[in-house]
Amino acid sequence: MDRENAWKSYNKTELKALNKLNSGYIEFLSKCKTERECVKEILKQAKAAGYQDLNTLIKKGQKLKAGDKVYQVNMEKSVVMYQIGTAPLENGLTILGAHIDSPRMDVKQNPLYEDTDFAYLDTHYYGGIKKYQWVTLPLAIHGVVVKKDGTKKDIVIGEDKNDPVFCISDLLIHLAAKQQEKTGAKVIEGEALDVIFASMPLKDEEKDAVKANVIKLLKDNYDIDEEDFLSAELEVVPAGSARELGLDRSMVISYGQDDRSCAYTSLVAMLEAPAKTEKTLCTLLVDKEEIGSVGATGMQSKFFENSLAEIMELKEGYNELKFRRTLSNSRMLSSDVSAAYDPLYADAFEKKNAAYFGRGIVFNKYTGSRGKSGSNDANAEFMGAIRKIMDDNNVSYQTAELGKVDAGGGGTIAYILSLYGMEVIDSGVAVLSMHSPWEITSKADIYEAKKCYLAFLKDA
Repeated sequence: MDRENAWKSYNKTELKALNKLNSGYIEFLSKCKTERECVKEILKQAKAAGYQDLNTLIKKGQKLKAGDKVYQVNMEKSVVMYQIGTAPLENGLTILGAHIDSPRMDVKQNPLYEDTDFAYLDTHYYGGIKKYQWVTLPLAIHGVVVKKDGTKKDIVIGEDKNDPVFCISDLLIHLAAKQQEKTGAKVIEGEALDVIFASMPLKDEEKDAVKANVIKLLKDNYDIDEEDFLSAELEVVPAGSARELGLDRSMVISYGQDDRSCAYTSLVAMLEAPAKTEKTLCTLLVDKEEIGSVGATGMQSKFFENSLAEIMELKEGYNELKFRRTLSNSRMLSSDVSAAYDPLYADAFEKKNAAYFGRGIVFNKYTGSRGKSGSNDANAEFMGAIRKIMDDNNVSYQTAELGKVDAGGGGTIAYILSLYGMEVIDSGVAVLSMHSPWEITSKADIYEAKKCYLAFLKDA
C-alpha cells in the first residue's frame, strides 16, 4: 500500500501555512538545544496563549473550570500542559506526549585538565550516538552552573557569531592505519570524546599554565570557579543554527530533531486547539527518553500522576477510583520520530514497512527490537480509530517499523503510559541520519505532524 507524497497535494494556501510552521520550527531548533532551553521557550509561548501556572492555582485553592489552561514544570526539564474540558475527568484525557532531550555529550563533574599545552573538558556521552560522528565539528556549550549560594548562571558559548567554538580532535589519515582497522564502535572511544577548551598559557605560570589561564578566564568572564563544575549541567552540542536543506528548500537540517520535531508540533497543536473541548487535553513534554525515561524528570517518574491528581482536586475533588479511571480511559499519541528510508542504506530497511520522506506522519503500531521486545504494540481497534481521525481531517499518514526485524530497534515513552491501561500508539516524523549531530526532516512531514496532532486533540 503505497502512500502518495504529500507535496503533490498542497495548494498555495497550504504551502504558505507549511512554510510559516517550518519557519517557527527552525527558530525553535536554533534556540532550544537543551531540555531547559526547550522548557523556557515552551513556557514563553504557553503564557502568551493564556496558560497559567498550576502551582499558583494550587496555592490559592482556585478551582478549575472548562476552558482553563494551565501548565506545570518539573525541575525546569519537563513540562505538562492542560486545557480543561467540559466532561468529567474520568471520561479520560486526550494526550500528546513527546520528549525534549537529545543525544549529546555532558561535561563531567571534574572535567578540566591540561595535557601537553592543551586544556580539555572531559565528557560523558548521553544517549545512543555514533561517537566518531562527533569529532572535528564546531561545538557549543549550553547549560547552567549553580554556585553554592544557589546563584544560577545560564551558559551559552559557541552560538553567537562573535563566540569561540570548541572541538574534539581526530587522528590524521596519514597515521590512522591502526585506527581504521577498528570497528565503528571503537574508532573513537567514549573516553576520547574530550573537548579542546584552550591552548594559551598564563604568563609566568610554571605548572598547568593553560589550565590556569582557563580558570582565570572563567572567573573574569563568568564568575565561575573550577569547583563550580561540581554543581553544573553543561551540554556539548553542535554549534550553529538549523537550516533549510536542498535546492528546493524542502527539508530541515538541524541538531536535536529527535524528538523536538514532535515536541514543537505537539506544542503548536496544543496552542491551536479549539477553545472548548469535551475531553480535557494534555501535552506532556519530558526529559530523559534517550536514556530510558528514568530519573525525576523522565516519564517513569510520578510527575505526570502527581500533576493530574492536582488537576482533579481543583476541578472536581480528588477521588482515587476516578483518578484511575481517568488514566485508563485516556487516549494518547506517543509522539516520537521514526527512521526514514534511506536509499543509500537500503539493506537496513524492509521497503513495504518503511517510513518515507514527504509521505506524512508515521504511525508505529509497535516499536521495540528483535521480537518486539520492549514494545507497546497498540491494539487494532485504536489503530482503526486513528485511521478515521486522519482521513476525516485530510492528514497524510503512513505506517512503518523501525528497520528490518533483526536489524536493531528502539523504544519510546509509549509503553510507560500504556501501563495505566490507556490506548497509546507511537506517531512521529521520519528522520534521516537519526541520532547524528545533524539530522534531516521533510518540511511536509513537519506540517503533517502538526495537522495530525491537532486532529487528534479535536476528535480522539
